Formats: sequence, C-alpha cells, structure tokens
Amino acid sequence: MERQPDPAAHWDDAYARGEDSRSWFQQQPALSLQMLAEAGVSAGDSLIDVGGGASPLAGALLSRGFTDVTVLDVSATGMRYARGHLGGRASRVRWLVADVLTWQPERRYQAWHDRAVFHFLTTTQARQKYMATLQAATTAGAAAVFGCFAPDGPQYCSGLPVSRYDPDDLHRELGPQWTLVAQAREEHMTPDAVVQPFTWAAFRRQA
Repeated sequence: MERQPDPAAHWDDAYARGEDSRSWFQQQPALSLQMLAEAGVSAGDSLIDVGGGASPLAGALLSRGFTDVTVLDVSATGMRYARGHLGGRASRVRWLVADVLTWQPERRYQAWHDRAVFHFLTTTQARQKYMATLQAATTAGAAAVFGCFAPDGPQYCSGLPVSRYDPDDLHRELGPQWTLVAQAREEHMTPDAVVQPFTWAAFRRQA
C-alpha cells in the first residue's frame, strides 16, 4: 500500500519527533533555490511549496523578496514548526493544511515546488491525482521544480516505500505539456550522516 490510511497522522508523528530525526531535514534549501532560478522563477512570481511543512524554503524566498508564497502540507504539526521558525514573518506566507491528492486549488500559481513529496506516490492512481492537481494549480508558462530520490536512492523513507526517478522519468510522468529546462543531482546528508542521492529537475508548462 502506497499511502497510510491516515497520512496526516503519519506525518504529524514524523514532524513531532524533532528535526534531528527527520531524514529530509536541511539547513539551507540550496538546490531548491538553484532549480527555481534556473527555471526563471523570480521574486514577482506566485509560488506554492508542496509538502513544505518545516522547510526553510519559505523563509529563504521571503528573504529574496518574494511576496506571494503559499505552503501546502498534509501535516498541521509540520506547519506549526514552519510558522515557528519564521516568527513574525509567518504572516507573510499563506498556509494550507491539505492532502495534495484531494486538494482543490482556488487559484493558479506561476511556480510549483516539491521536494520529497512526489516520490512517496507509488501507484499510478496516486500519481494521476497529483498531476491533475498540478495542472489545476498552475498557469501556462508556469515552472515546476521537483526533488525526488534518484535511481540509486533509498527504497524506503520514514517507514514508507518510495519511487525513484531520473530527470527523464520525471518528464515522462509530467507529459508533453512540460519541457525539461534544468536538472541536477544532490547527495543529501541526513542528520544521521547517511547519504541520500536526489534527482532535481525543473520544467516549464507549455499549455
């Protein structure tokens, strides 16, 4: 089974264990910022960070002049950590607690960012639901940046099975509406000093 019966409870528990126990924890979102820049995303663009609970990306974007930032995460606990890290700046971000597979976007964004969410979707049905949300939430010309486990990355994370991708794999999942514009590889070091290879890819929506 590719998703927990209650994904919110699963991720609330994962966040509650503290930063040092989260394998995906990072001090700086360097590759996220690099890929967004290479995709041509600028501070004037609207951006949604999918699965961004407790991520440092929202704060880094605010520091770079972004004024229209939304963070979506299934975990309310993760959101509390993220808001706490930002302090008074948290009011400058829109926070949405929702499952990306069932979320109904009320607007469209010029940039979509996903670090370590898509690779948890291990069935065709789940990936199709995700892609439907991506299409509904982005405009023609929008950028989409993904950070997923590479083909030589782990097969499980946080007690769940994952899928692994290279940039061409991700392109096939997105389909011909999207053009691959940038790619990179990251050797992410977990708090336990374990190396996790990530594939990064940035795309532009053509229609």
